[in-house]
Amino acid sequence: MTDPHVPDPHRDTLDVYEQRADEWQEQRPGRLDEAVVFGRQALATGGPTMDLGCGPGWHLPVLPPGTVAVDGARAMLDLSAVRAPASPGVQADLRALPFRRHSFGAAWANKSFVHLDRRLVPRALWDLHRVVRPDGVAFVSVFMGDADHETYDGDPFSGRSFSLWTEELLAAVVEGAGFDVLDRVDLDDTNKGYVGLTLHRRRALADLVGPGMRLLLVGLNPSLYSADSGVGFGRPGNRAWPALLASGLATVDREPLRLLDDHRIGMTDLVKRPTARADELDTAEFREGAARLDLLCRWLQPGAVCVLGLSGWRAGVDKKAVAGEQPTTLGGRPVYLMPNPSGLNAHETVDSLAGHLRAAAALADRSAG
Repeated sequence: MTDPHVPDPHRDTLDVYEQRADEWQEQRPGRLDEAVVFGRQALATGGPTMDLGCGPGWHLPVLPPGTVAVDGARAMLDLSAVRAPASPGVQADLRALPFRRHSFGAAWANKSFVHLDRRLVPRALWDLHRVVRPDGVAFVSVFMGDADHETYDGDPFSGRSFSLWTEELLAAVVEGAGFDVLDRVDLDDTNKGYVGLTLHRRRALADLVGPGMRLLLVGLNPSLYSADSGVGFGRPGNRAWPALLASGLATVDREPLRLLDDHRIGMTDLVKRPTARADELDTAEFREGAARLDLLCRWLQPGAVCVLGLSGWRAGVDKKAVAGEQPTTLGGRPVYLMPNPSGLNAHETVDSLAGHLRAAAALADRSAG
């Protein structure tokens, strides 16, 4: 998502790599140990592998043969083609990968997401979750700290910007993106804490959130259908999308990316574990999910939060809650609670649900001033 209100130092960083690719290649690539281990794991998935942010292709020789080299800088792809001629090169943005759903069994992304605005990383991980097959693996490395797109003194390639992660925020974003951590490597790298995570791609529905959201929609937890399709509230009998269309908050049916990009409405869940029915979840899961949402909302600051389902909110936050604006906030942002749009909830209609969504949007607009 490109937000005109959010600066994009990522473009400036890409320009550095375009202009100084030959100099960058002369630097030592650093450790290959993790890439060697990951290469074996990638082969075991039985699917194609991609090197996401491949640079001059340092790791391609130890990744599976034919690994797809992906980078935003054309100059880097030209260098990687010399080092690994069997690897096809694709110039692409980390935030909008040009691949079909479930195209890859594995993805290697060494220090690639470090140049993104942290608030855009959930969107990039949503796309990574989309293109990697269920039970596939990914390696993602980041720097630890607490910074968004900051330069640092002494950078020999000045003009680059870096984002650093707190432990709490990194864990919340990885969980929301639908990945489990299989392994973690902690290394020091030029005085910045470096963490490499080997991730398992769960059967899950990844968060689709970002900066500048007018409204954040929160389901109780994904259905198995939604997890498999990648669309929240995606089951044909669910009235959420018909209600979004009837309310005027959405213009295209079951297109969550369009909902975020065109209407600034994001989607997440109180509990990320998919089930056939919400009553398969327990109270502890709802409480833990509410804590994750509180952190997410404090960070991203949506205009308001709309929780679709009274039972989960009652289980995790306020057992006496009724539909409407809530006395409890998430991350300091106002919360509107509405009935579950599931087809099993026969007490509600598309029109009544649309009315709740309009009320939630009005609350968001009031809070924005």
